[in-house]
Amino acid sequence: MTLDLQLRPRLVSRALLVRFVSIAGSAIGFFLPLSVVPLFAKQAGSEAGAGFATVALLLATVAAELVTPRLVARVGYRWALAAGLVLLGVPTLVLTFSDDIRVIIAVSVVRGIGYAIAVVAGGAVTALLIPADRRGEGLALVGIVGGIPSLLALPAGVWAAAHWGYAPVFVVTTVATLLALLSVPGLPRHSLSASSAKEEGVLAGLRNPVLTRPATLFAVSAAAVGVLVTFLPLAAADQPAWVAASALLAQPAAATAARWVAGRIGDRHGPAWLLVPGLLLAAAGMAGLAFTGTPTAVIGGAFVFGAGFGALQNATLSLMYARVPAGGESAVSAIWNAAYDLGMAAGALGAGLVIGSAGYPATFALTAVAILPALLLARRDRRP
Repeated sequence: MTLDLQLRPRLVSRALLVRFVSIAGSAIGFFLPLSVVPLFAKQAGSEAGAGFATVALLLATVAAELVTPRLVARVGYRWALAAGLVLLGVPTLVLTFSDDIRVIIAVSVVRGIGYAIAVVAGGAVTALLIPADRRGEGLALVGIVGGIPSLLALPAGVWAAAHWGYAPVFVVTTVATLLALLSVPGLPRHSLSASSAKEEGVLAGLRNPVLTRPATLFAVSAAAVGVLVTFLPLAAADQPAWVAASALLAQPAAATAARWVAGRIGDRHGPAWLLVPGLLLAAAGMAGLAFTGTPTAVIGGAFVFGAGFGALQNATLSLMYARVPAGGESAVSAIWNAAYDLGMAAGALGAGLVIGSAGYPATFALTAVAILPALLLARRDRRP
């Protein structure tokens, strides 16, 4: 046992600690104003604008994620990450002196592009900083570092806007992202040649089944997240306020813990073996949410779903990184993040189309059933 511990490579290096700074900065920059911008648009007199701002942010993020690997190949990880942080944070200052809906949407588009660049370029360099045989554990640690600021920043932004106004939220968003820039020079100078980027680019990755299968599995679970975060507060509206709040806290908390456990298991036994248990937990959790009149079922369902989702987050990303040669990290990061965003959007949109006629309990139950066919895909993927 002692010899095994001595032979295992060190997980947290100085470079990874430096990278944690930009992970936290981009998480705060994205999540702090995420729910505040729609409120800002609504108080400016545009109810539709509140939705348009979020849609614009999401669409810009996905579009930019798919082209960021080319940017990384041209300018390198550090310059790309720096550009992403600037585009994520600085435009938010514009909202301190304009509430025109066209300005709000334009700012959302630029912020979406910035966030996409930051997470794809940053995710690729993160993969290079984690020892290959401790990748699952390392990605879990990175998920915790990014997950805690995200978990705190989202409600903190709404609270701060209600007590101090919108401007302080927008200013803090800019400051947090710009401060994270100070850490970028401490990252390694990894870069790709143009030929390598073309060979291991996003389009090549999308034609590669060993990458698209885990990405599809993750997108299925992300679609369920879209249903949960969008409609659970509405479904529990007749329950005490703490029910929805507790469920929305239980889900990401369980996901964060599960990512850590899944990482340690995956490093020892292979991440592919976590796909089926992750999907089963996700389906069981969504089925529990169907009992919307029972607080324990709602909170417990959110917790079980979060555990399954966290396992799938770690397992799918670990698998995808393990299946590309050096130079393919940014393509993996782009495809995985796009699967996350598109999955969430598809889930929210699809549920929105049926919820009026089916109702909340049936919609949650249907979401659980919709996860199950992915088990067939997962069974084909049981290899490192």
